[in-house]
Amino acid sequence: MGRLLSIDYGRKRVGIAVTDPLKIIANGLTTIHSKDVIKFLEDYTSKENVECFVVGYPKQMDNSPSESIRYINPFIKNLEKKFPDIEIKLIDERFTSKIAFRTMIDAGLKKKARQNKALIDTISATIILQSYMETINNI
Repeated sequence: MGRLLSIDYGRKRVGIAVTDPLKIIANGLTTIHSKDVIKFLEDYTSKENVECFVVGYPKQMDNSPSESIRYINPFIKNLEKKFPDIEIKLIDERFTSKIAFRTMIDAGLKKKARQNKALIDTISATIILQSYMETINNI
């Protein structure tokens, strides 16, 4: 059984989250610079069995693709090329950054910690992955 790995792709930073091998729990893994994401994924998939990449795909309120799609589509094409044996699923990521920020407030993080954009990206990736897991499990 392989893990699910989610990617919250941004022009500067990429949040990464992953499930346990049984695909029960989504955990934030890390945030890395966008130029390093493919190398990171190559290293990670050489050590861990990943069966699916879940990529956050931003949409507008009217369900049309957002402007940042122009950065994400080339990344997805690169993923397909580098990892032809790993399935890629796209999931709507609207509001994940806001939900991540709200989660930080609810967890009692101080203002300085909430300004950590890398932490927001990791939490966003975790929310994307949890949302996908709920979708496939019909929760």
